[in-house]
Amino acid sequence: MGGGLPGFHVVGLPETEVREARDRVRAALATARFDFPQSRVIVNLAPADLPKESGRFDLPIALGILAATRQVPAKALLGLEFAGELALSGELRPVRGALAMTLAAHRDGRAFVLPEASAKEAALVPGAVVHPAATLLQVCAHLSGQERLVRVEGVPRAQDADWPDLADVKGQAQARRALEIAAAGGHSILLTGPPGTGKTMLAQRLPGILPPMSTDEALESAALQSVSTRGFAAARFGVREWRAPHHTASAVALVGGGSPPRPGEISLAHHGVLFLDELPEFNRHVLEVLREPLESGRITISRAAQQADFPARFQFVAAMNPCPCGYLGHWSGRCACSPDRIAGYRSRISGPLLDRIDLHVEVPALRASDLADAPPGEDSAAVRARVESARARQLERQGRSNALVAAGEVERCCSPDAAAQKLLRDAISRLSLSARSFHRVLKVARTIADLAGRHGVGAGDVAEALAYRSVVRGVG
Repeated sequence: MGGGLPGFHVVGLPETEVREARDRVRAALATARFDFPQSRVIVNLAPADLPKESGRFDLPIALGILAATRQVPAKALLGLEFAGELALSGELRPVRGALAMTLAAHRDGRAFVLPEASAKEAALVPGAVVHPAATLLQVCAHLSGQERLVRVEGVPRAQDADWPDLADVKGQAQARRALEIAAAGGHSILLTGPPGTGKTMLAQRLPGILPPMSTDEALESAALQSVSTRGFAAARFGVREWRAPHHTASAVALVGGGSPPRPGEISLAHHGVLFLDELPEFNRHVLEVLREPLESGRITISRAAQQADFPARFQFVAAMNPCPCGYLGHWSGRCACSPDRIAGYRSRISGPLLDRIDLHVEVPALRASDLADAPPGEDSAAVRARVESARARQLERQGRSNALVAAGEVERCCSPDAAAQKLLRDAISRLSLSARSFHRVLKVARTIADLAGRHGVGAGDVAEALAYRSVVRGVG
């Protein structure tokens, strides 16, 4: 990794990027009436073997040249971090990843000078000192003590997003109940049913009943959005992400990749919701890459020259039809799929992946008369109040949601009574539950008890949790 041109050499950048950086820096310095040295300039972006994007280094390179030639006081650079792409006119352009960079700088006790367009995003970091600048000349005036840059004030958290209301879903009492359990405990959920039964409607209403993010969670989510190609809007700080990639998405789009590695959909959904509609239509290889992050909450992307580790603690929601035509179990009896076709369709989803999904819920087709006579359901606000109360019990008891309880802590946090233990023992042999499924049933039962305000886990809680493991048995 390296590139050079006569008079200008940057260690750590390809030659094509060196040429572009040289032109921007030289033009910006000339516009601001500074001298560009006639001798050879060598810039070392250590470590040189770590791939870098040149745009954000324009401002530090320019200031390094000015400090080395004593056109600005070198001591003024101490304790400050700089990032920004220079236009030929000397204006500062926004950079990607400002929030993530500011998090690192603040932890090291340094202030940050950034382009105005990136400063609001960076100021979301509590206590961070961020100075916005519009031009290179403004930064130099600040360093010389002629005109100080004003510290940007923090941006308040956004109000709740306008998520669709759960009251719009008529009927489907079991599916609504399962959605509430999933929200309360942070559990993954698979909705299975014919077309038009409300699977997508239910999934779209999950973010509206989730408890608000903590400040740390909001910062982690925003930092990942900041380094993505789309970037981050400061006005959405504190709003949970909703990601719903199409079933044609590649494995790289889902888990991340590229050069340099970028976060994929599962990381962009960190502390938010990842929704996969028409689950069997996804390439099986693509679905298999979800198995590890569903367990660990992280994804490691390895390339020949670099390895990147991204958090991926998302709430997983999926929807699927019960058969290729979609109408298996429909009250009209219109399904004509053979057992072999149904088995082949369902086998597109592996057993190990299904085993990692906590709640398997059937969303049946309702007759028109049943829909017309169905009373309005509870709105999202009422359900969310119960969810927040249950989540508060979990945080007080174990410091995390039930879905995140480690295997070694399950028995302590989710200990069932004698009747529930007997029911579980019978279910293990009858349903052939794996050790993973056993733990997941216990954690879901613990969430059901939390929603009811019960201290212990009873047989009724376990029975309801077991009912959510049997809808798609035989798939794999």
